[in-house]
Amino acid sequence: MLRFCPLFSSSSGNSVYIGDRDGGILVDVGRSAKQTDLMLNKIGVDISSVKGIFITHEHTDHVNGLSVFAARHNIPVYAAPGTLLALKNKGVLSAKHVDIALNTDEISVAGLNIKPFRTSHDCADGRGYVITGCDGVTRAAIATDTGFVSPDLLSTITGCKLVYIESNHDVAMLRSGPYPYTLQKRILSDMGHLSNDACADALCALVNKGTTHVVLAHLSQENNTPHLAYDTSVTTLRDMGALENRDYILKVAEPENNDGIITV
Repeated sequence: MLRFCPLFSSSSGNSVYIGDRDGGILVDVGRSAKQTDLMLNKIGVDISSVKGIFITHEHTDHVNGLSVFAARHNIPVYAAPGTLLALKNKGVLSAKHVDIALNTDEISVAGLNIKPFRTSHDCADGRGYVITGCDGVTRAAIATDTGFVSPDLLSTITGCKLVYIESNHDVAMLRSGPYPYTLQKRILSDMGHLSNDACADALCALVNKGTTHVVLAHLSQENNTPHLAYDTSVTTLRDMGALENRDYILKVAEPENNDGIITV
């Protein structure tokens, strides 16, 4: 059994808690240490049970509270080598932190097995993670901040019971919105962010192979709405023949969690 909770999800900050009977981990600390402390308390998680922080990449909305939170609670930070170097160069990590470089192998923390995989984003060395619970069977995937879903990425997260996947923007809203052309081009590129349509296409393959819980994540506050993200995925899945609440359960992650913990 896995306990899964998006603490924060937006361009203002991202963080996810995943745990099981022996404790848990955080993926990213994108809000302040104080806000992260308060949110963990709100969902009933004792901070002493958090045994590791896994970082997807070095952008501020994923690491804003990392330096203070990790040092305050003496929690090791795990990330790809390029990400650790970028964080040290930015002054986020220093000698007061414990940091551990990840390769492509699984690592065990708090009774969970965590498998890193590569993402496609304009960062130093981006990663997503597949987390397997203490039962050795139940798996959840975190796949955000990626410009496209590569065949390798899709293969890695296929079969996960829960998938937390980026549904960042509606393409029409982005193209007609206030962002300058250069920023639009970056977001739409293979090193940018996943659109609602691209997310929905990936979900068709995942639900067809057994994913039962989907959480849409990292929605742009300027170029998307929860309704658009939700409707795009549900409509695309329905066209494939998959029905919500029969074949899968879908949620949209809120900027600040109010739904509590998902148990799978």
